[in-house]
Amino acid sequence: MKNSAQNLILATNNVGKVSEISDLLAAQGYQVSSQAEHGIDSIPETGLTFVENALLKARHVCAQSGTAALGDDSGLVVPTLQGAPGLYSARYAGPNANDTDNNHKLLQAMQGFSDTQRQAMFICVLALLDHQYDPEPVIAIGRWHGRIATQPSGSNGFGYDPLFIPNGFQQTAAQLDPEHKKQISHRALALQALFEQLK
Repeated sequence: MKNSAQNLILATNNVGKVSEISDLLAAQGYQVSSQAEHGIDSIPETGLTFVENALLKARHVCAQSGTAALGDDSGLVVPTLQGAPGLYSARYAGPNANDTDNNHKLLQAMQGFSDTQRQAMFICVLALLDHQYDPEPVIAIGRWHGRIATQPSGSNGFGYDPLFIPNGFQQTAAQLDPEHKKQISHRALALQALFEQLK
């Protein structure tokens, strides 16, 4: 992509992430596929930051595919929970947890919190590598600010969307029109930052 390559593999097996990122990249003229389409398994996320994990994923896919890859690591950060769920957003309620389990645990952890204590943000870090040994990855970060609702609402989206109320909205991310969400989410913001760097 940095060298005008139009084919890009997304280093994720998360169907929701693939859908959001693919649509936004396709609008910029890129042919996008997921690592699953290439038979590439996920690797353990052993990094201690979103940036480290995004780089780990992208480098792994580059090594397996021999082509450019875009790593994504993202999660929900709640400052009053010392940043949790954070890096462990997908497995907050345990290694085999699903979205419902994670949402339930978050609600339990925030019982009795005031509105000011319910501030949160989704963070997305994208890491673009042309090849496995690319010494100059492009790193882009998107932050989507909001607050945590007291109960889940909405059936669109995935992850913590039913609990996340973006700033300026009264409904959760899971109640937003999916096309609208794609334009304003943390992933959209990270991709905008990525495109700015690639110009």
